[in-house]
Amino acid sequence: MIPIIDAHLDLAWNAASFNRDLTLSVAELRRREAHMTDLNARGHCTTTLPELRHAGVAVCVATVLARGGPAQEPKPAYNRTDLDYANQAIAYTAAQGQLAYYRLLERQGHLRILRTAADLDDHWHAWLQPDTETPLGIILSMEGCDPIVSLEHAESWWDDGLRAAGLTHYGQGHYAFGTGVVGPLSDKGADLLRQFARLGIALDVTHLCDESMAQALDVFDGPVLASHHNCRALVPGDRQLTDAQIKQLIDRDAVIGAAMDGWMLYPGWVRGETSPEVVGLDAVADHIDHVCQIAGTTRHAALGSDLDGGFGADQTPRDLDTITDLQKLTGLLSDRGYSQEDIEAIFHGNWLRFFRAALPEK
Repeated sequence: MIPIIDAHLDLAWNAASFNRDLTLSVAELRRREAHMTDLNARGHCTTTLPELRHAGVAVCVATVLARGGPAQEPKPAYNRTDLDYANQAIAYTAAQGQLAYYRLLERQGHLRILRTAADLDDHWHAWLQPDTETPLGIILSMEGCDPIVSLEHAESWWDDGLRAAGLTHYGQGHYAFGTGVVGPLSDKGADLLRQFARLGIALDVTHLCDESMAQALDVFDGPVLASHHNCRALVPGDRQLTDAQIKQLIDRDAVIGAAMDGWMLYPGWVRGETSPEVVGLDAVADHIDHVCQIAGTTRHAALGSDLDGGFGADQTPRDLDTITDLQKLTGLLSDRGYSQEDIEAIFHGNWLRFFRAALPEK
């Protein structure tokens, strides 16, 4: 089993928004949710803390996620009760609640929050020891920056352990336009990026619309990643990266994590209708390979599964039932001629290199 660094999991949002006990096995959590009908993913979860260990996930980038963006006409773009709040102050409160969950899990020994490159190296070394009891390591990220209420507020989030952030999510946030809409960075967004560069918070370009992404890459001169992004050349849609954007990210020495969401892997997928049988994990290998072919190297391709991003096995490839099935990519990539060294770089090596450079030394 090859150790994995997964660059995008919404663990605390899942626990807080859907009342999921992530210390349970996947089988037990599915059993407890089998009667629920509020979410298509009920009874189909793929990711819990025990399953992450079984999958060989040593480190993940774990998010806080809460939206409090401006309303858009003719109707508010933000209208989900599990995500959307009336203003930034309430979004901040929700995100701080998710952070409190991570802190409690850390005190209980279920995970370790990694704040520095030294933390990452110590954790990685400990995790690789035979019969290790080392828990999951997490690097704290923010998916959509609405919970950052002011520029000065970014520093308090840094002190809380925030080490990466994406400016927006779906719709229009206070700092940028995201998936499904079109528009520029706000003046506050450009100023926040300068704060990130000063503090050492890496920019995650995931979910930025094309215009906002182009401007963000011009303004921000710090480390850049695309935590969970696939390729528009293979599956059309503004949620995916164009080849030109991939080249831009490669020029910035960014790493791009392949996502496992079915609608990002199969053209024309309709949420709640399309069967997972139409697509397999070989499609994930296609997106990884596409990045590698553009780069001419495996240096920029990695994993960012998003396997708890509000969906479950109802919206994953047919051969991915739980996060443990990420290990099947080993054979799929090997069959395409990728070496063991290449596969290890994709599974963990590239993220290790990126975060060793992006995180403060100690």
